[in-house]
Amino acid sequence: MQEQLINRACELLADGTVKRVFGWKKGLFDSDITPAEFSSAEELKKDFVFNDYCGANMSKYMIAESRKEGRILTFLKPCDTYSFNQLLKEHRIIRENVYVIGVPCDGMKNPETEARAERCENCKSKKHVVYDELIGEEGEEQESNRFALVKKLEAMTASERFEFWRGELSRCIRCNACRNVCPACSCENCVFDNPNSGIAQKAAADSFEENMFHIIRAFHVAGRCTDCGECSRVCPQHIPLHLLNRKFIKDIDGKISTNKSNISKVEQTASEINSTVSNLSGSFSKLQQNVNGLTSTVAGKVDSSDISSIIQQSSKDIQIGFNGINDRININPTSMDFR
Repeated sequence: MQEQLINRACELLADGTVKRVFGWKKGLFDSDITPAEFSSAEELKKDFVFNDYCGANMSKYMIAESRKEGRILTFLKPCDTYSFNQLLKEHRIIRENVYVIGVPCDGMKNPETEARAERCENCKSKKHVVYDELIGEEGEEQESNRFALVKKLEAMTASERFEFWRGELSRCIRCNACRNVCPACSCENCVFDNPNSGIAQKAAADSFEENMFHIIRAFHVAGRCTDCGECSRVCPQHIPLHLLNRKFIKDIDGKISTNKSNISKVEQTASEINSTVSNLSGSFSKLQQNVNGLTSTVAGKVDSSDISSIIQQSSKDIQIGFNGINDRININPTSMDFR
C-alpha cells in the first residue's frame, strides 16, 4: 500500500493536480511516525511511510494547509474523513484547495504496547464519507462496543464517578496536546490562551483547574466531536479523555434517535392532513356544483323543500371534511419533544 500511495502522489505532482502532499514521515524509530509535508517526488520516495503506526488524523492540518498557495493532497483514513467532513460543515477548510485520497485502514497500533489502539478496537466505520479518489476497497459502517466503558461509568454512583475522574485528571500536566491535536478545537483564539483568564498555558494550580480545563473543552466540542480518539492518543499521561466525549455522543445520539421518530410521526400526520385537505377541496367543489344546481332550481321555481335538502347535504359534506382535519392535527404536545 505504501508504494501505491507514493506512486499516485508522484503522478498528481507531475501532472500539476497538486503542488504539495501531506502524509506521514518516520522519525527516530519505526514506530515514531509524524505528519509531514512533501513537495517533490524525491522527498516522497525518500521519506514517505504508511504503516501500522500512521494513526495521526490529517484533517485538522488542512485548516492551515488549504489556505496556502496551491492545491494540497492528503491521505485520509475512514475515521479521519468524519473529522474532515465536520470541518467542512464549519467552513474551516477550503475544500477546492484539498485533494483527498481515501485509504483503507485495518486498525493502527499503539507504539508503546504494540497492540491495536483502543479506538481501532472499537472502530465505528470503515467507510469514507468524503474523498476525491479512493485507493483500495470501500468499507461500511459497523457495529462497535465503543460505549461499553461509558455505560460502566454511568452505572457508578456520583461519588464513584467523581473519584474516577479525579484520579485520571489529577495526572494532567496541561501540555495542551489534546487541544492542539483535536480537529474540533479549531478556534483561532482559545480561552485558555487568554492571559487575562488566569488559566492560560500553565499547569493547574488546584483540583478545580484540573477538572475545569477538560470539562470546558469537552463541552466545547460536544456535538462536533467525531470520536477520532486523537485526544487520548497524544496524551502523555494516558488519560482516557475520549470517554468524556463519548458520553456526550451517546446522549446526543439517543436524543436524535428519539427526535427522528417524532419527526417521522409529524411527517405522517402532515401527509394525512394534506389528504384530508384534498378531500375537503372535493367537498367544496361539490358544494359549488350544488350551488349552481340550486341557482338553476330557484330559477325553475321548484319546491322549497328541495332547496333545503341540497343545502343540508352540502353542509354535511363540509363538516365531515373539517372534522377530519381536526382529528389529524390534535397532536399530544407531550409526545413531541425536539430538545
